[in-house]
Order: sequence, then C-alpha cells, then structure tokens
Amino acid sequence: MRVLYFTAQDSPHDRRFLSALAETSLEVFSLRMHACTPDTPMKITELTWREGQPDWSHWKGWQAGVHQLRGILMDLRPDLIHAGPIQGPALAAALAEFTPLVSMSWAFDLLRNAGRSPWMRRVTQCVLDRSAVLVADCQTVADRVAGYRFPRQRMALLPWGVDLGHFSPERAREVGQALKHDLGWQEQFVLFCNRTWSVPYGVDDLARAFLIVHRSRPDLRLLLAGDGPQSERIRDVLAPAGDAVCFPGWITHEELPAYYGAGDLFISPSHCDGSSVSLLEALACGRPVLVSDIPSNCEWVKPGEVGDLFSDGDINALANQILKLVDDSNLADYGRRARLLAEERADWRINFPKLLSAYQLSQG
Repeated sequence: MRVLYFTAQDSPHDRRFLSALAETSLEVFSLRMHACTPDTPMKITELTWREGQPDWSHWKGWQAGVHQLRGILMDLRPDLIHAGPIQGPALAAALAEFTPLVSMSWAFDLLRNAGRSPWMRRVTQCVLDRSAVLVADCQTVADRVAGYRFPRQRMALLPWGVDLGHFSPERAREVGQALKHDLGWQEQFVLFCNRTWSVPYGVDDLARAFLIVHRSRPDLRLLLAGDGPQSERIRDVLAPAGDAVCFPGWITHEELPAYYGAGDLFISPSHCDGSSVSLLEALACGRPVLVSDIPSNCEWVKPGEVGDLFSDGDINALANQILKLVDDSNLADYGRRARLLAEERADWRINFPKLLSAYQLSQG
C-alpha cells in the first residue's frame, strides 16, 4: 500500500508517526504544507512542491497549492492520503478531491479552530464530508466530530501514546534526582510544567497561581520549561518569585524524563487539548498530576486517582489545589496509579496499530 502523509510542517509528533510508519511494510511518502527543513526518518520518501512552495495565506495561493497537489497525487497514485490538521492539509486534500482521505485531527483544529467563525465551520464540514475515515486522539474530539454528522463507525480513536520504556518511573526517578541536585532543590517540593507559552495552554494562569502559593509556601519551586509568544508576560509575572523559578527553555525528548522526575507534581493548565502527550508522559513517569477540568483531561484524570482537577481558568482554584496536593499524603499512590493508567491506555506500541486499522477501514 502506498501512503501519502500530508502534514503542516515538521513536529515531534509528525516524526514519531513517520518513524513508526517506516517500520511497516507500507510505502510511505511525506509532504509538508509549509516550508521547513524536515528531519525525515529513513525509508520515508520526502516530496517537494515542484512549482515552488505555495503561499497558503490567501485564496489564490490555495488554488495554486491545490492544483499542485492534484499533480502530485496524479503522478504518485497513492492508495490513500493521510492528512491533518483539518483546516490545513486535510482541507487541501479535500479540495483536491482525492479519495480515500484519512483525516487526522490534531484536537485544536476541531475543539478551537472550527468554532471561530461560520467560514471555519463550513470548511471543517467540507473536509469531514469528503473524508473516508477520521482519526481522533480522544473521545472529546470524536464527540465534536459526531456533531458534524460524521458516522462514528468511520472514526478511529487513537490516543497518540508514549514510549513507556523511555518514560518510566525508574528512569525519571534516577535522572530527576540528579537534576534536582544540580538545581539545589533536593529538599524542595517542585512543580513542573512544559506546556507552550501561548494563550490556549494557560501557562500565564499557572504563573499567577504560583505567586499566590509561593507567598504562603516559600519552599515551593517551579520548573517551567518551554517558551512561546507569552514569554515576556510570563517572565514579568514570575519575576517577584526570583530563584524559586527555573526557566530551562525547550527540553529535548531525550532530556524530558529528568524533568518529569524532578517534578513532584506535574501541572497542565491548558484551556484546550486533546489527549495531551505531555500529560501522558507525566503519567508514564509515575508523576501525580494536576490539570484543568476540560473534557479531554477528564478522560484521563479522576480526582483522587492519579492527582486532581481544577476549574479551568480559575487562578485561585489552581492555587488552592496546588497547596492541597503539596500536603497530600497520597501522592506516592497517585504516582503508582498514574503509571498503571499509562500502561493500560497510553502505550504507543499498542495504540499505533489503530492507525493501520484506520488505513484498512478507508479501503472498504
């Protein structure tokens, strides 16, 4: 089977999907909607735009891009095209009128973008009407898709999952303790968050909540990885906390277990998410978690099982829940149950074959 994997650019998630596809018997080709220098895995054939990179910022650019895509598809003749996010590559594939189209939601496309305007809703409906299969990473996304009258029997539920060997409690504990030693935080309770510093992920809420809790618990520390468009704002908010906050920047995949292990509590204040890979990595590392009570998080976190929830967007509620969990004698039990949950539902090796089943479903 020949597969065209059509995506926006080059993300760690794309590389993980392509690396897994490279280990199958499929003949896989990759095409990026936007200009980038992709780190394409071996055995994957990277395609380029033969008439130059399309300009997708205006309608005429879309027309030219779709025309080019039709030419690529005519020459390549794949058995299916796997495309997402919905209002990007999947829309271009739908406009090119190629079948079968396996559309993969990236969560934000359906949970946030689709509702931004009547136009976005129309193009989302267009993609779904022309999709043979829709791949969703959580039930929340699947339910949203059903609202567009897309049949559930043509959906594949695929939590993206994590490498349970790379993200393990034993490894996280060992390298995490070394990191805490390097930071001089061996005796402190450490909060860890690695969500992107942009509005949908609520990191600015965490910054303000940390200032509240730090006033009553100056022994608390915040390990705030990542960066983003809210960088200046977040750093200004946290400036009064001084050395109680560490900003390590972006963390590589190899380094991540140390940071999860250094954190005594993982926090995700996101306002919009699917099955958050960061959350799944924290669970796999056996870390207690505190996350916003958005529907997709509630699919994974039940109060008192692997941690707790707080009311999305409520800074005081987040601060209160942090203080509650810092003194919770059940943290170790939460961590053990977190790992069991990851083993049960977030194993990449078990979840990935669901994508291959979606490919087969598209052929029916």
